[in-house]
Amino acid sequence: MLCKWCRSTEANQSNNTVYWELPDGSRAITINETPCIHCEDCGMQYQTDETTEIIENHLLLIDTKLLPDITNYEQLLAQPKILKRYYFDFST
Repeated sequence: MLCKWCRSTEANQSNNTVYWELPDGSRAITINETPCIHCEDCGMQYQTDETTEIIENHLLLIDTKLLPDITNYEQLLAQPKILKRYYFDFST
């Protein structure tokens, strides 16, 4: 896999911990075990655009007041949705 930062081919899929500000700006949460790309050459760890979009859209669809300060990616995506989809996403 190609690293977007250093163009090395030594990048692999992995998981890491991210810190995400909620859409209302009220607080940030820690999300463990979030899918990421990890480059063995430059050490960079980053989320793909797809993963970022999944998290951002899901945070808009759930009641974020019910979220604990620390969760993991699978638990976040398992939170019940208030809306069926994010209606302001016109990219699809």
